[in-house]
Amino acid sequence: MPLPRFIQIHSLVSYPAVLLNRDDAGLAKRVSYGGSVRTRVSSQCLKRHWRTAEDDWSLRHTGLELSVRSREIFEYEIGPEVAKALPGVDKAALAEVGKALSRAIYGDKADDVRKRQALLLGWPELRFLTQEAIAILKDNPTAEAAATAAEARFKGKDAKANFAAMRESAGTLAAGLEAALFGRMVTSDPNANTDAAIHVAHAFTVHAQESETDYFTVVDDLKNRDPDEDSGSAGIFDTELTSGLFYEYVVIDVPLLVSNITGVRPEGWAGSDVDRALPAKVAEHLLHLIATISPGAKKGSTAPYARASTLLVEAGSAQPRSLAKAFEKPVQARIGQSQGTLAELALFDALKRFDGIYGKSETRAYASFDGAAFSALADGPQSLDALGGWLNGVISRAEA
Repeated sequence: MPLPRFIQIHSLVSYPAVLLNRDDAGLAKRVSYGGSVRTRVSSQCLKRHWRTAEDDWSLRHTGLELSVRSREIFEYEIGPEVAKALPGVDKAALAEVGKALSRAIYGDKADDVRKRQALLLGWPELRFLTQEAIAILKDNPTAEAAATAAEARFKGKDAKANFAAMRESAGTLAAGLEAALFGRMVTSDPNANTDAAIHVAHAFTVHAQESETDYFTVVDDLKNRDPDEDSGSAGIFDTELTSGLFYEYVVIDVPLLVSNITGVRPEGWAGSDVDRALPAKVAEHLLHLIATISPGAKKGSTAPYARASTLLVEAGSAQPRSLAKAFEKPVQARIGQSQGTLAELALFDALKRFDGIYGKSETRAYASFDGAAFSALADGPQSLDALGGWLNGVISRAEA
């Protein structure tokens, strides 16, 4: 049986009258493809909502340590925790430790919070750094002594050994699950970088952009008490709304996922002595999040909640390939036709054409709102739970 080196997840999801992801002008993000402008949702937006989702399939329910992204890690987390542990700590001494630690984490621009780059750290790392700060302040209670000790601990030749000890003591997931999935870059410490095991494409509509300007007013409920006043609005506004059927594409680099979570080298991920239960569980959770979690912009006025109407999952050893080609020519539904059905047919037609050129090298399963039969191309249709269980088994067994 071929090794499932890559998992590819294709999905179609439909939204009416929403503004899922805005650009710097407050308009829906766009991209040109196939000669027409499409509505776009950035990969950053999608990953953010998957990371922070709160339901039965959230990442925190995998049982693994998570991460936190901030440019004020000492100010919001480490500093307050140190102050709790050392109630009588000298504030000036604490500030000096914070300066040294922040410079070690954020680099030369750390003194100006606005110039820092938000950094992703795992909770194991945060706990380790908190204990380091506590130890420094216990032995060096004055500001001058704390500054000297913190400089030695977090900068220079001693710092590398200190941070190496942090990674060793914190374990494989020192940087947290999100870093293991989506990667992280630490400019001040290249050894702390993590390659992303999950590759996420920007979602785009399978058809030309459909948008309109929503003109609305805010009514003053008390204005009509004055007989000399008109009953007009207290403000006139407009915003862009779009409707669309989006194609989303995600790739899981299985060897790297197993390596990032278990600590085994990527080339040894499929060994009989490797326990792949946790990476398999994480992938199953991710599939549920992709299918059910929506970008949450303008919740109060658009209720932007939807679930995927089509899910196609592929497992194989060949290099992944997107099926975006299916929608290079915009899908056009006529009156009485379902755009979702047409898009699903286009997706599987593109899959069939790729198979005709390159051969079928993946094992596949799918779920479909329409329940169309594509038995020649994939096993299904299945429920989301069944599809997730199938994916879990593929990774657990290291068999496609």
